Amino acid sequence: MLENLNKYRVILASNSPRRKELLAGLDIKYEIRVMVGIDESYPAGLSGEEIPQYISRKKADAYEESMQLDELIITADTVVWTGEEVLGKPKDEDEARDMLRRLSGQTHQVITGVTLFTDRWKKTFSTVSDVTFSVLSDEEIDYYVSRYQPMDKAGAYGIQEWIGYVGVESLRGSYFNVMGLPVQRLYKELKTI
Repeated sequence: MLENLNKYRVILASNSPRRKELLAGLDIKYEIRVMVGIDESYPAGLSGEEIPQYISRKKADAYEESMQLDELIITADTVVWTGEEVLGKPKDEDEARDMLRRLSGQTHQVITGVTLFTDRWKKTFSTVSDVTFSVLSDEEIDYYVSRYQPMDKAGAYGIQEWIGYVGVESLRGSYFNVMGLPVQRLYKELKTI
């Protein structure tokens, strides 16, 4: 499948273990390239869907200067959107607990923006999933934060981990998007290249 990609060296510009696993699931041969220190700030006033698109394009811009002619680079950014604010990666365990308390008993959106680009073109899209959490006790939140790695995850949780098993009441949209890469949509986009 995706023989049209044979003319490219596909590069995943991410160090996320979840994105690596998900892209590998599409049976695409790819390499990892990570640049550190990319500014992930965004202007005020962007909607929840615009924010990860903006950041994924910003990441793409950072790679443009060093890319080779035969490369197809994939950048992505995932945010948790409560309808009023973005919950990014928590800076410490206290902030992780606070984020999980805000998500407890509520529905939020997980939005991933993806940019695909070569030296000749660039395309950005996003995918939205609605996630509803049951009410989480402080004990459950403490258990998750102390035993898992919420600091490297938007909204302080991984749906594929214990908190997802016990806390996610319902999901509308792509499960893989919530993990960090909307592989169904990515596959469709890659077919059209």
